[in-house]
Amino acid sequence: MPHWNLEDYETVESRIKRFYETYPDGRLITELVNVYEEQKPRIFIVKSYAYLTDGDQAANLPKSTGYAFEVDGGQGANKLASLENAETSSLGRCLANLGMSGNKRASREEMEKANRVATKTDWLLEASKLDSVDKLRRLYIKAQGQGAEADELAEIKKKADELTTGSKSQGDSGSLPSGKKAGK
Repeated sequence: MPHWNLEDYETVESRIKRFYETYPDGRLITELVNVYEEQKPRIFIVKSYAYLTDGDQAANLPKSTGYAFEVDGGQGANKLASLENAETSSLGRCLANLGMSGNKRASREEMEKANRVATKTDWLLEASKLDSVDKLRRLYIKAQGQGAEADELAEIKKKADELTTGSKSQGDSGSLPSGKKAGK
């Protein structure tokens, strides 16, 4: 699976800092374009605008724009701050469109997201390879700790329950916790 060297990518924060150093009268404006509330999980779409002068802003003439979306409640920053993450990503894209993208067009934050997606564990595939409740219990705790989706955890538990009903006579000590935090 691909892994990108994050040191090769500039952060959005450094792009913003450089923008204001280059354009002291510049303005960066963000707008929440849409929230797909009916989607579960929700999806946020944010648009950013870069104005080089206050006159550009007064005339509503952005020199650059950028869009980004994020899915609510995922892993990493999206677990608690998906709207904020979408805003940051849209600013990074807006500044890249203005030519402020450092040595690579994508921002470090975008590549962190790409790395997370590329390395996401297929918990159900891992569970299908296991043949004991104890191994499934360890996998469940690991998956829970790494932010696996609730439906993935439910499937791991279901497989453990199926093994438990068939192996009580072999000394297995029961199934997985239901909805409890690991270690409690």
